[in-house]
Amino acid sequence: MAERSTAAVDVADNSGDEPLTAKADAASTDGMADTQDAESASSSDAENGRDGSAAVPASPDLHSGHKLARRYRLEECVTRLDGFSSWRAVDEKLRRAVGVHLLPADHPRARSVLAAARSSALLGDPRFVQVLDAVEEGNLVYVVHEWLPDATELTALLAAGPMDAHDAYQLVSQISQAMAAAHREGLAHLRLTPGAVLRSSTGQYRIRGLAVNAALRGITADQPLRTDTEAIGALLYAALTRRWPYESDAYGLSGLPKDLGLIPPDQVRAGVHRGLSELAMRALANDGATASRQEQPCTTPDELAKAVAAMPRILPPEPAFTAPPEYQRTTYQQGTYGRPSARPSSATQPVIAVPPPPLQSRTGKALKWAVSALLIAALGLGSWQLAETVLDRGKDSGEPTPTRTTDSGGDDKNAVEPSKPVSVVRAQDYDPLGADGSEKPASIENVYDGDASSYWTTDGYYSADFGRLKEGVGVVLDLGKVQQVGNVEVSFLGGSTSVELRSTEGSSIPQLPDAFTKITKGTGTKVSLKPDKAVQARYLLVWLTKLPLSDDGNYRGKISDIKVTS
Repeated sequence: MAERSTAAVDVADNSGDEPLTAKADAASTDGMADTQDAESASSSDAENGRDGSAAVPASPDLHSGHKLARRYRLEECVTRLDGFSSWRAVDEKLRRAVGVHLLPADHPRARSVLAAARSSALLGDPRFVQVLDAVEEGNLVYVVHEWLPDATELTALLAAGPMDAHDAYQLVSQISQAMAAAHREGLAHLRLTPGAVLRSSTGQYRIRGLAVNAALRGITADQPLRTDTEAIGALLYAALTRRWPYESDAYGLSGLPKDLGLIPPDQVRAGVHRGLSELAMRALANDGATASRQEQPCTTPDELAKAVAAMPRILPPEPAFTAPPEYQRTTYQQGTYGRPSARPSSATQPVIAVPPPPLQSRTGKALKWAVSALLIAALGLGSWQLAETVLDRGKDSGEPTPTRTTDSGGDDKNAVEPSKPVSVVRAQDYDPLGADGSEKPASIENVYDGDASSYWTTDGYYSADFGRLKEGVGVVLDLGKVQQVGNVEVSFLGGSTSVELRSTEGSSIPQLPDAFTKITKGTGTKVSLKPDKAVQARYLLVWLTKLPLSDDGNYRGKISDIKVTS
C-alpha cells in the first residue's frame, strides 16, 4: 500500500512557518476559492501559540465602490483572510468584470506576490486564468486577473456526482499538459485544488492562481514538480470517486475511511475505468511505491501527460435517444381554428376541402377578362411564329452546307494539355501539435482508396477550432516523386469543413506545419483546392483548420476521398 501524502491536501501557511489543515469553502466563480475562513485561521494560530494579528498586517479596510487606479471599481469582497482580501470588480475602462487581490504594501508577502503575478503574466498560456495587472500603489499592492462568469468550478461539478470516464480523461489530460508547460517556464502552482480548476462552457479546463495563490499564503515546496503532480492525481481521484484521497474531508468531499490507507479508485466505487484508476495511483504514489501494478510512478506533470497520451483514447458516451412525442393534429388542421368545436377534440373527423368562391366582384371580372386577352394574344403570336418557320423551311434548297475542316497534322503549341490523375503512393496522419503526435492512423488509407463510403476521421473536440488545443490536424500525401499538381479535390463527410492545401518539394516530411508552403484554402463538403499556378511537389499536406459538429456532440473532420490531378 502506498504511503499517504499531504502534498495535495489543501494547506495554507498563514504565517509562513507551519502548514495549517485547510477546509473547503463553497464554490464560486471568482478568482479566489477554496480558502480557509478567518475563524479557522485564527483558531489554528492560537493552537500553534502564535498571534496572527501581530505577524501579519490587517487586510485593507476598503468598501464596495472604491476605485483602484481610477479604473477598477470594487464590487464584492469574496475572501478576507490572513492580511489580504479578494474582490469581484469592474474594469470601467474596458467594461468587463475582473478579479482583484489586495494586500498592504508592508505585508511580508507583498514582494513575493508581485513577483509571482508578473511571472505568471509573462507565461501567456490560454489554459491559465490570465494576470492582467500587478501594481504597487501607495500603501497597497493589488493583482488584477481575468473573471470567467461562464465557467464552473470543479468543486461545483463534483457536487453533482463523480465524472464519467471521458470527462475525467479530459480533465487529467488538459491539466497535466498545462502544468507541464508551466513547469517548463519555471512556474509552479503548489495549490492546485478543485477550486483552482474551472471548466468553460466549451468543455475546456482552465487553471487559476498559478504561483499567485501559493504566494498569497506563503506556501513553498522543496519538490514543486512532485507537489503539483500529486495534486493532479488527487483531482483525478476525486473526479472518479467523488472522494478526497486522504482521511480528512475537504472541498465538500468526504475523505477515505481511516486505517485503510490509499486504496485505488476502482475499489472505492464500482464501474471506475481501470486505466484511469491506475493513472491516479501512479500520480499519488510516494517514494516509488504504487498501489496498482508495477508501473513506474509519475513524479512530474510531463511524465503524467505522457502516461495519459499512451492510454487508449476514451470516447464520449453515446447520446441518449429520446423518442419524439406522438403527432397531434392542431385545431387549425382540424378546421376549428377561431371557433369552438362542436364535437370533442378527441374525435378526428375527415376534413373536406372547400374551394374558394369564384371572383364575383367588378375587380375580379376585369381581372378575368385581362387574363383571357393575354392568353389569346400569346396563342396568336405563337401560331404566327410557327407558320413563319414552316415557310422558311420550304424555301430551303435542302443541300447540305459544306463543313470546313482544319488539318491537324501539325502540332498545336497553344493546345492545353488535359489534366491527368496523379497517383498517391501512400498517406499518413499529421498531428505534430497534439500530445501524442498521431490522429487515427489506422484508417488513413481510406482517403485515397477510391471508396466514397470509407473515410478517415479526426478525434472528437469540444469546439470547431480543436478545443483551442492546437491549430489543426491533417493528412500528408506522398506522390512518390516531385510532380506537377494542378488540383486537389477533397470530399468530406459530416458537414462543411475548412481546409488548406500545403506542399513541399523536399525529400522528407517537415516536422511542423509552418514548414510547408501554403498554396490555397477552401470550405465545404467537397472542396477543390486549385493553385493559382501549377505546383511542383512530392508531399502534399491537406490541413484541416475548422471542424463540423458531428452526431455525437463533438466536432470531428471526416475525409472520404482525396483526388490529385496534374
